[in-house]
Amino acid sequence: MVLAIPRGGVLLGDVIASNLHCNLDIVVSKKIGAPFNKELAIGAVMPGGSYFVNENIVKMLNVSKNYIQSEVEHQKKEIERRLKECRDSTFYYTALKDKVVILVDDGIATGATILAASRWIKVGKFEYKKLIVAVPVAPSKDDTIDKLNQIADKVIILHMIQEFSAVGQFYKQFDQVSDDEVKDILNRYNIQNNFNNF
Repeated sequence: MVLAIPRGGVLLGDVIASNLHCNLDIVVSKKIGAPFNKELAIGAVMPGGSYFVNENIVKMLNVSKNYIQSEVEHQKKEIERRLKECRDSTFYYTALKDKVVILVDDGIATGATILAASRWIKVGKFEYKKLIVAVPVAPSKDDTIDKLNQIADKVIILHMIQEFSAVGQFYKQFDQVSDDEVKDILNRYNIQNNFNNF
């Protein structure tokens, strides 16, 4: 089972799932942006409201607990909206039982979303067989990979780059992926109708 982090990770997840002839689903991990720079991830939220924060960044920026709780609530609602929009359901995840799970994203920048997603899978009672994290690109000067190696059974990164500023710099085309595109891809895997088949 390939689990892709929307939206960019779904395009890569589609390629992997179609080549491995396996199913594709999404795991929605929404970043908590810093107060004055929403693009800087200080943590991430998972379905149900569980979340992870990067304590080092939170302390360095002096981010309040109230701000974090407010962002968690906001992102929790966005996760529910996206699940309903893309999957017609917030149902999670009996399909992982006894499966090798490949968690995919389009790359790692701060690592907040993929760390949160991998921890969520790890501590959830999904009874999966093995967890593999797979991304095409990540910064080489980062402790995220060490943390992922502690969580996942295997971590696959095609390119680890020293001069890293953003995931998009490594793509010739890095257009925003829409919810409609995600839904179209998931519909090819008939994900909404497969829940009772696993």
